[in-house]
Amino acid sequence: MVTQLLIIGYAICTGFVVAGLIGSFFQLVTNRPPNFDFAAGTMGSLASGMAMCILAGPFIIMRHAIRGRRIERRPIGWLVASSTIAGMWSLFSGILMLNVYFVALH
Repeated sequence: MVTQLLIIGYAICTGFVVAGLIGSFFQLVTNRPPNFDFAAGTMGSLASGMAMCILAGPFIIMRHAIRGRRIERRPIGWLVASSTIAGMWSLFSGILMLNVYFVALH
């Protein structure tokens, strides 16, 4: 049981790290923070925008949740719900990234 919880925690952390790296890299390259609204000019930009949103989703959600709590004074329940959604999303993307990593090793 403890081993399974540690694996889940590791996957969540991996998902958050990947989301943060991709979100920060996007912000470094484009000079604007990542967001869920992206303009789809070509098929390549649509695919890259969707991949960025899928992998950087927890980062985007948490950035909006913390900003909403600090600036807009949203209730703490909003932050808890956003954190839960971002955590679950991070778990799934972390499992995906770990699977890609382990497949790439062999």
